[in-house]
Order: sequence, then C-alpha cells, then structure tokens
Amino acid sequence: MQEKIRVVLDAMGGDNGCTEMVKGAIQAIEENSCVDVILVGQEEVVRAELSKYTYPEDRVTVVHASEVIETGEPPVLAIRRKKDSSIVVGLNMVKKGEADAFVSAGSTGAVLVGGQLIVGRIKGVERPPLGVLIPTTKGVSLLVDNGANVDARASHLVQFARMGSIYMENVVGVKNPRVSLVNIGVEEEKGNALVKETYPLLKECADINFTGHIEAREIPHGGADVIVCEGFVGNVILKLYEGVGSALIGKVKSGMMSTFRSKIGALLVKPALKQTLKSFDAAEYGGAPLLGLNGLVVKTHGSSTAKEVKNTIVQCITFKEQDIVNKMKACFTVEKA
Repeated sequence: MQEKIRVVLDAMGGDNGCTEMVKGAIQAIEENSCVDVILVGQEEVVRAELSKYTYPEDRVTVVHASEVIETGEPPVLAIRRKKDSSIVVGLNMVKKGEADAFVSAGSTGAVLVGGQLIVGRIKGVERPPLGVLIPTTKGVSLLVDNGANVDARASHLVQFARMGSIYMENVVGVKNPRVSLVNIGVEEEKGNALVKETYPLLKECADINFTGHIEAREIPHGGADVIVCEGFVGNVILKLYEGVGSALIGKVKSGMMSTFRSKIGALLVKPALKQTLKSFDAAEYGGAPLLGLNGLVVKTHGSSTAKEVKNTIVQCITFKEQDIVNKMKACFTVEKA
C-alpha cells in the first residue's frame, strides 16, 4: 500500500483568498489517493468554503490559525510577531514532522524567512534558492534561483547547481541533467564579476554535468535542464517568460477570431493548439520549492488558481517519494567530507 503524503496548505495565502486554495485541495485529493491535505487558516472561513464540496472528510483536516501575514508586512517581524499565522503554524507542522510539506501562495518574503528560521537549512547549505520548472520546446527546465536571493556569491551558485541537478534527476526524471550558467554570451571570458568567478568553480564540479553558459534566448528552446543564476536575474527571466507567454496566447486567440475564414481555421486547429498551449502553461508544473531546507516548503504564485494549487500539491508527492531532502543532505555531507 502506498504511503500517505500529508501536505499542509496555507488556506489564507494568495490574491484569490480561501476560494482557490480549498478548490485546489479538493481537486488534489480527488485525483490522488496517496495525498491528504491539512488546511491551515481561520477555521470559520475555511469550513464555510469546504461546505461547498462533497469530499472524503477523513482526508481533509482544518487547523485553526487566527492570524494572517499580509504581503506588505516586513517578513522577519511578521514571522516573529504573528506566531498564530497560517504560515508560521503550517511551517511548524513540517518542522515537528506532523506534515510532509507546506504549500503557500502568500507572502513570498514570509515563506522564505519562515522556511529558514522555522524548518531550517540543511547543514552546509549557505542560501536556499527557489527552483521553478519552466516550459520549453523540449519539456521543462529548472530555473534556480528565481527570487529567493537577489544577491549571491559564486559559492551560492555552485550549491544552486548541485541542488538543481538532484531535483531534476529525481523529481523530473532527467538523467545526468545539463547545467548551464546564465550569461550575456556563451564565451567563457564574458560576463559580470559574479559569472566570471562562478564559471571555473562549476567546471571543477565532478558531480554535475556543467555545459557552460546559456543566453536567455536559448532557455525556451531547452538549451539546459538546470539554469543557474542569482535570484534577481532569475526573477526577471521568469516574469518576462510569463508575460511574453500570456501576450502571445492573447495575440494568437485574437488573430484566430479576426475574420470568418480564420474562425473556421480555428475550429480545425483548436484541439492541437489547446494541447500545445497547455504544455507552455506554467501552472501545469506547480510551484517553486525552496531547496536546501530540512523539509519541503513550496511557494506558488500569489495569483494561483485551483489548477496551480492542485499541481503544486501533486508535486509534493514526488518530492517526498524520492526522498529529496535526504539526498540533498547526503550531497552536502559528501561535500563537507
């Protein structure tokens, strides 16, 4: 019998409030018999939303948390002062072993700070990065870091590469994943001071498949499986990626509806186009795990719909089944030795 995975979901996080969180949780348990969901938040609000659904009640638990950390609050102060917030309560459940994963669409800063202060870093990890799967013409690539560390040192980027390789090989199933460092050219001598310092260090890493630099235009074509950069650059890449994607989809739909002939053509290509566009929808791939912690913490978009919430919960199943935390611990134990 498959082991149950317990995922804590911050029911109060995100722009869409409790509605999309609860809906995504219900969808997740309906589609996956091995996952149970613990909804953390203001109990009266959460139960009112749950009352709209018919679901196996033994697989959904509600844990009351009276406080909510708002997006604009200073993260460190919020984590320290709001001990009964949905984020702090949920993270403590992971720390105590009462849950296998924590998922939130709430304050990114609070999740990042809370993940490190409460769940804690793996010994030897200097800076936990956010790693997000982005669609490419060849499948998906992992962009790491995409916003947790806007400034980073070369040693941090080397660790990002190692953790990203473990994630891609074990969670996504890419054997010997290609690791590339984001730069403005492919030549070794190009780049800013950080990139120039990091490149030779990555070349020396025997435990990763480093393939050199990658330019941003090659990312959508699947030029690498693990794309390494500091969080500032990674977040810019991610946001541009999302913006261009939604703009192109809008233009395609507009063009297909512009004339009677194009509408006829749209009917013919709709099934194939729908499948193609689905593969380039970032919501299909779940959230961004904060790698390098003693437990699984995953951040989803603030604007997450039920589909992204569901896929993020499903993502936690593979992470737990593949024992990623212990594999990363082993990696840094070997590195220290």
